[in-house]
Parts: sequence; C-alpha cells; structure tokens
Amino acid sequence: MLINLDFESNEPIYQQLVHQIIDGIARKELTPGEGLPSVRSLAADIGINLHTVNKAYQQLKQDGFIQIHRQKGVVVNPDGVPKADETYRDHLKKNLRPLIAESVCRDISEEEFLKLCSNIFETYKGGST
Repeated sequence: MLINLDFESNEPIYQQLVHQIIDGIARKELTPGEGLPSVRSLAADIGINLHTVNKAYQQLKQDGFIQIHRQKGVVVNPDGVPKADETYRDHLKKNLRPLIAESVCRDISEEEFLKLCSNIFETYKGGST
C-alpha cells in the first residue's frame, strides 16, 4: 500500500495517515493479520516524525483497526474490524451532520448527496480507486 501525504493540507498528517490505512483496509489492500511497518520504519520511509506515526497507530488501535504486539509488531486486526454498534452509529451521525449542513448551505440536494455517498461506497465494493 502506498501512502501519499499532503503536507500542504489543513488536515493533520497523523489523521491523513489514519484515513489512508483505513482506506487500505476497506479496499482489501490490507488484510486481517497483515503486518504494517514499525513506527520508526514508516516514519523514516515517508519522512515524518515518529511521534506522528505513533499517534496514528494509537488511534487505529483504539478504534480496533490494528493490533500492536511486542513480538509480531503492528498488524491489521486479525479478527477484522469490529462491527458497527450504537456508539459507532452515534459517532457517524455526529460526523455527518456538519457535512450535510454545509451541503444544504451550498445547495446540494439530498439526491445529489446520496448519489455521492453511493458512488464512494461503490469504490470500496469493487476495490477500485
């Protein structure tokens, strides 16, 4: 999996890294049990501070996407990502609200918004870019 970070973006580097790893898991480019580079290795490979990678890995671990073992290193959760529960659904609603509100303000119709969402879902079903 190739990591592409935008150093000019307003989105924090660790968050970009989190999103790209989750994207890789969703596209099945990263499979359960597959190893990821160590914190030091990944930081050196992409030229960022190791604390940034550590912060991303800790968030991914907390959210159930990866496991960190002393002997095995960092691996995609071998049991798969935990299924959505009520807490996750509440989190999802909280994050969608501002996107929907901004879309309404910018005259994006519900139909267009849902079509955009549907198109994005399709990219993950088919494993395409």
